[in-house]
Amino acid sequence: MITQDFTQQTKDLIDNLKGVCTSYGLGNDGNEFKIITQVFLYKFMNDKFGYEVKELEPKLRSLENWEQEIVKYSDDQYEMLLLRMNPDSAKLKREHYLSYLYNKQASEEFAKLFDDTLRDIGIFNNDIFSVKTGTGAKITLFDELSNYITDSSQRDNFCRAIINQLVNFSFEKIFNQKFDFFSTIFEYLIKDYNKDGGGKYAEYYTPHAVAKIMASILVDQPVSNVTCYDPSAGSGTLLMSLAHAIGEDRCTIYSQDISQKSSSMLRLNLILNNLVHSIQNIIQGNTMTAPYHKQGDKLMTFDYIVSNPPFKLDFSDYRNDLDTKQNHDRFFAGIPNVLKKDKDKMSIYLLFIQHIMFSLSSSKGKAAIVVPTGFITAQSGIEKKIREKIVEQRMLRGVISMPSNIFATTGTNVSVLFLDRGNTKGDIVLMDASRLGITVKEGKNQKTLLSSVEEDLIINTFNNYEVVEDFSEVVSYEQIKEKNYSFSAGQYFDIKMEYIDITSGEFESKVSEIKNKLNGYFSESTSLDAEILKQLEGLKYD
Repeated sequence: MITQDFTQQTKDLIDNLKGVCTSYGLGNDGNEFKIITQVFLYKFMNDKFGYEVKELEPKLRSLENWEQEIVKYSDDQYEMLLLRMNPDSAKLKREHYLSYLYNKQASEEFAKLFDDTLRDIGIFNNDIFSVKTGTGAKITLFDELSNYITDSSQRDNFCRAIINQLVNFSFEKIFNQKFDFFSTIFEYLIKDYNKDGGGKYAEYYTPHAVAKIMASILVDQPVSNVTCYDPSAGSGTLLMSLAHAIGEDRCTIYSQDISQKSSSMLRLNLILNNLVHSIQNIIQGNTMTAPYHKQGDKLMTFDYIVSNPPFKLDFSDYRNDLDTKQNHDRFFAGIPNVLKKDKDKMSIYLLFIQHIMFSLSSSKGKAAIVVPTGFITAQSGIEKKIREKIVEQRMLRGVISMPSNIFATTGTNVSVLFLDRGNTKGDIVLMDASRLGITVKEGKNQKTLLSSVEEDLIINTFNNYEVVEDFSEVVSYEQIKEKNYSFSAGQYFDIKMEYIDITSGEFESKVSEIKNKLNGYFSESTSLDAEILKQLEGLKYD
């Protein structure tokens, strides 16, 4: 009940913050996203700081206003307190506290104080919380939010309204909650701001069910001290599910995405899910032209890779820049040509698949990639070459064809491709889950939802290598070669024919019946032909 209450209270806080933005003319404004997510983050960090300080100083727990007591600390005492805190925690000066801002509302130029406070928090915690660009520049935590109000005379009142929404609620009682709670909150927080996919390379917001299936199949046994990577991370749904399946303290996250908006979402997601130690590995930049994560002069390889890359995108402006000797091994199957028409339909996902294969750890690397279902059966081109390479290198773990409309934002049918460097012997699971789920209306779109029972059915059937009629098949690399490298489950299902025992007399009677029907059809056809000719003759003389 406590979790349910706090879930609703947190959603109410988000709605109230959006209400403030609407009241000041920022409803559905492009900058509303920055205000809502950054104010939410400030509140979360403020409460998390209070929670951790009380863990270090038990005497503060019983006080109604711990901030007043901590003001009495000398500067040296306060500095020692900060040094004792978890290195992944945000460090706040006493003038950063929400209570301090709340008590300063009557000050002139309150908006400036508000902006300066958030900016100083970002600077004070720059080494921990800054996302880097591909060139190494750091994107700090907070913008000057009041500047998004074009009427400068309203900025003080806007910031006061924001602060007043934050003081009547605390996150402190829910910091013991885990992934499921915070994933729900995160989805609600960004649901109005991810409709465009979050940017040029951002994910089509990956449904939680798909993310859970991918992570549960990839992580089928305990592991520790592993690396996880997403070259098109978006807001991080797949990485969060993967980290949760492994254990947030047993993995390190790496990512890259061209969208600054998505990188900001991912940073927030990492903070909420106790993965602050990985923020330094979050890169905003173009993975295709400038992959960032390297060991020496070679691209870094990873233990686990998850990705829901963009399927179609116009990359004609840098297509030829990719076609170099340096990229020959990475893009072994080729680079899609520039289309004469509809350049925005260039199949960029094929580059991501090749990049992921190139980035997998050579001995134990595993990957799960969302692909258009057409990829698994294409009989020529780059698609076929990639599938051939996967089989030749004996790194296919399986494929799941998902229900249509599992992504409400795209009508493309999708499948999930699983790679495993350790699956050299075979036993490849091909699954057709396209008939599962129920269809619901989401806005103007249809969306298919999987029940928890169906999710578990997919996961358990796959992980247990079960053969289920018209649902799953277990095949070898040799069988796949015989089927011209098709990864479609349906092509491996047994074709069933029903036989009925009948006597010779019944057989003759059945044949006679069919002949009579055919004669009747021929007679009717002749009659119709004659009638048509007659009508045509009449038309000619008219």
